[in-house]
Amino acid sequence: MRREKFHGRYEGEGRECEAPHCSEAGEFRAPGNRGHGFDGPGDWRWFCLEHVREFNAGYDWFEGMSAEEILEAQSPISGWSSETRAFRSDAGADGMPRWADFPDPLDAIGARAGDIKARAAGRNAEFSRFTPREREALNVMGLTPQADRPMLRRRYSQLVRRYHPDRNGGDRSHEGRLQRVVEAYQLLRRADAFG
Repeated sequence: MRREKFHGRYEGEGRECEAPHCSEAGEFRAPGNRGHGFDGPGDWRWFCLEHVREFNAGYDWFEGMSAEEILEAQSPISGWSSETRAFRSDAGADGMPRWADFPDPLDAIGARAGDIKARAAGRNAEFSRFTPREREALNVMGLTPQADRPMLRRRYSQLVRRYHPDRNGGDRSHEGRLQRVVEAYQLLRRADAFG
């Protein structure tokens, strides 16, 4: 980076400063009205150097937060409570075993490796008693083809307890996963493979 440039400058974009009555180039971005979320990064506002400095001087990152949310955001371990995709409870949506289903991470790694080997060797004969939809439902439930009806009931009970909002302090973020579990259970409990 050359010394005469300011960090964060976006030159040559052809934007004009959004401050009223300013005709300078809008080379610096600032948070817009819509913040980032699950549907994308959010909006940006563009200002010249003078007006972005004014904006930054009056910007309150904690605006709209409760006292508890502010304390949580200021905590040294803030952000560590979020899970990476591999360790989320729905990480096995591709049919692989889920990390959260195992008390020991090494068991999870072994199960994933075993499943990969079985697929590579074409040894999915156990699945042949199930229809394609039933196989998908087994994957959603995290069950093997050797599962029987009592195992199906136990697993369903475990997953409902794990994902139901009433058991998670009203957290509704797992509702989609819970719905898939319920649908998979309804399909499998009537499956001919379970006799």
